[in-house]
Amino acid sequence: MANVLREHKVPVWYAPTQLRRSQKWQDEIGHALRRCDWFAIILSASAVRSIWVERELKYVLSKRRFHNRIVPILYRNCNHEKLSWTLGSSYQMVDFRVDFDAGFRDLLRIWDVEYHKF
Repeated sequence: MANVLREHKVPVWYAPTQLRRSQKWQDEIGHALRRCDWFAIILSASAVRSIWVERELKYVLSKRRFHNRIVPILYRNCNHEKLSWTLGSSYQMVDFRVDFDAGFRDLLRIWDVEYHKF
């Protein structure tokens, strides 16, 4: 997903490609959250179990500047309400479970970016 977003010129901060071994990764995550304009949360069973995903979501939910700028992406079936009840009721999910291309078209439409298969 990060690569496809980058191919469409959408700025992405993604821990596995952004963090270096010598960095204080907790601080880097905090810096990234303070810099970003939108928060896309990719939902899967492993994301729901992640304490760091939970902490990131709680942070953005507490910040007024993210009002209407949180994008839940349903990547795999999971009980996303374990992270926050608001994900199922307050935000429209972008569903990638059945059709990856349709999911990307829907996601990029949020930012007024046309989807192209590369």
